Order: sequence, then structure tokens, then C-alpha cells
Amino acid sequence: MTDYAAVLIARHPGRQWTLNANDYDQLTMLDGGTKPSQASLDDAWPEVAAEIAAEVDAKAAALASARTKLAALGLTDAEVAALLGA
Repeated sequence: MTDYAAVLIARHPGRQWTLNANDYDQLTMLDGGTKPSQASLDDAWPEVAAEIAAEVDAKAAALASARTKLAALGLTDAEVAALLGA
């Protein structure tokens, strides 16, 4: 199922809109521009979803790298957790 808000944020930055319950029929453009078609938003979703997943993976990799580097400096697991909040 397409996450219309995610697609709008990724593919239509700066546009102003409201959306209720992720229902395309309840999408209202507030900036006076043309409402993107449902098909165009649905077509963009797989790529946007992949971008979101890649961002999540990159953040997880960066966190793992930070943990490894801090441990190499001699910090304990508890100290690393305290620093990283996890």
C-alpha cells in the first residue's frame, strides 16, 4: 500500500497539503497547485520505499560503526550505551 505522505514529502518537497487516513481521495493541495495523480504517487512508492529503507540501513550501519570505534577506544558496553542512548 502506498504511503502517500512519504511520496509527497520525497517527490513534492515544499508543497503544502493535507491528507487524512492515507486516503488519496482525502488529499487536498493547499498551495493552489495541481494535485498529483494517484497513479503517479503509486508509481513513485516503490522507489521512495527503497530510499527510506536505504536511509534506515545507513543509520544502523553508522550506529554499529560508532559502537565499534568507541569499543576500540576502550569504552565498556555500558559506557557506549550511555553515550549513544541505546
